[in-house]
Order: sequence, then C-alpha cells, then structure tokens
Amino acid sequence: MSTTRRQFLAGAASAVAVSNAGTLVRAQDAPKVEAKPGFRNRIGLASYSLWQFKNDDLRDLKVNLDLAAQFGFAGLEVLERQFEEGQVKDAAYLQGLKRHAAINGLDLYGMATHQTFLSPKPEVRQKNIEMTIGYLELAYQLGIPTMRVQTGTWGTSKNFDDLMAHRGIEPPIEGYNDEDGFKWVIDCFEKCIPTAERNGVTMGLENHWGLGRTPGGVKRIVESIGSPWLRATCDVGNFLEDPYEKLEVIAPLASMVHMKTYYGGGLWYTLKLDYPRIVKMLQRVNYHGYLSLEFEGKEDPRTGVPKSLARIQKAFEEAAAA
Repeated sequence: MSTTRRQFLAGAASAVAVSNAGTLVRAQDAPKVEAKPGFRNRIGLASYSLWQFKNDDLRDLKVNLDLAAQFGFAGLEVLERQFEEGQVKDAAYLQGLKRHAAINGLDLYGMATHQTFLSPKPEVRQKNIEMTIGYLELAYQLGIPTMRVQTGTWGTSKNFDDLMAHRGIEPPIEGYNDEDGFKWVIDCFEKCIPTAERNGVTMGLENHWGLGRTPGGVKRIVESIGSPWLRATCDVGNFLEDPYEKLEVIAPLASMVHMKTYYGGGLWYTLKLDYPRIVKMLQRVNYHGYLSLEFEGKEDPRTGVPKSLARIQKAFEEAAAA
C-alpha cells in the first residue's frame, strides 16, 4: 500500500472516530425528547394473548406472527413457553422465525420469561440464574431487545388459580420472610446483568406476584441493582387495587408496558381500566417504548384481540381530546 493511501485511510479512520465520539457526546448531553400529547406508541401483541396456555391451535409462533400482521400490530412479544421442545436450540428454526417476522413487517420486540429467585435453596436459585442467562442469549439470537422477568413466588399457594383467588397474596416459606427474599432476588439479578449487557437485552422486572406484587417491591429491586439493564415491565392489569397511583411509581422505570384487556370477562379477574388516563400517564413520564397487548379475556382471541387493539388506539384520541 502506498504511503499516500495509508495516510488517507488513517485520516479517514480518525475522522470517523472523532465523528462517532462527537455523536456520543451530543446524545448524552441532549435533553430528553418529550412525548407530546399527539404522540402514539407502537402497539405490539404478546403471543400469550393468543395461546393463553390453553389454545393449542394458536401456540405456533409463526401463526401468531401471521395473525399479528393481519390484525395490524407493529410487532410480537414472544412468550418463551410457546417454543416447542427443541426449538430454542434449533438455529434454523430461530432464524426462520426472524425471517417470518421480517416478511410480515413485524418487530420481535420482547420476550416474556418465567423464573423464580424466591427460594431459600441456593441450587434452585442457581438453576434459575442459568435459565435466565439462557433466555437472554435466546433473545439476542432473535434480535429481541427487551425481556420480561419476575421475582417468582414463594410457592406456598396450591397453584396459580389459588394464588389468584387470594389476589396474588401468599405467605412466605415457613422460617423466612420478605427481607430474605429481597436479598436472594437482588443477588440473582446482579449475576444476570453481565449477560444482559453483553447481549444488549434490557430486562424488565414485572409488577407480577411475589416481591413484584407491590410498586415498592419493584422499585426497591430495580434501584438496588442500579443498572440500565434492569428496568421494569409495567403491567397495567397487575395492580388489583388503586392501580393508577401504583403505576405512577413504576412507570418512570418502564422498559416495556403491558396493556391488559378482558373482552368476554377475565380469565381470573376483570379490571375496568381507564386507558386514556394510562396513556396520559405514560406521556408524562416520556415513555416511548412498545405497548404490548396482553389479552386476558374469555372471548375467542381471534375477535377479542382485534377489539383490544382498536380500544388502545382509541385511547390515544381520547387522551388527546381530554
């Protein structure tokens, strides 16, 4: 290579480095973009809305992608438990799923996972750490940037139906208390952070059950970790009493928002939610991410899901007019 050409390439590389550095500085210094009243978040479909753990003909994720596109959603949130045996290790299947999303014009924007760190047994916690790390790597393979995570439950309920019958409240394992649980959960998430950062996947702790049942619990865990790679998945239907006041606490931490609807009556309970109020709240905290529909009604998802999308879309018009 000639000296002139080497000098040219070196100069160009320096210019790119300076340009990139400048871009980073400007991005860091720039004020946050406010979500104006007319702003609309992209609305995606949680695949759980179709399968619901009971509709076998709607378990296939490619079928879910086809329906999401047909209904008019912008993307799909993948429920990890919908993968059939062996699919998570089948590279051809995973790449085919990405392709299927692309040809439908859809994002794969989120993954919903289950884990329980709320156990006094170190071997149980370690197994769930490894499982969560595996989920993070799976999300990376699929190009998914956000992942719903949970604390897990104490496991003292008979089953999930029993837990719901008691409105998500259950006693700790005998001999332990919530303070023990917070230590375990925080320690486990700390061990997952390096994988999340390496793979560029933001975990979102859901206000679900266990230690995530209260806004204070979610906030305590997220703030104790103190990493941008653990935020909150803000579920508008998981606070059964005084939902709006509680949502206000965790909304500023949101990396994803679950929008619940209940056409046909709820599978476990029905909440009459003020969707325009929720939209305005999210705009106040400058949330620009996905609204992910979790349809939890008894109506056939093929009709209940399109109705739900229309309801959420209308909420933006109502919020703007209010």
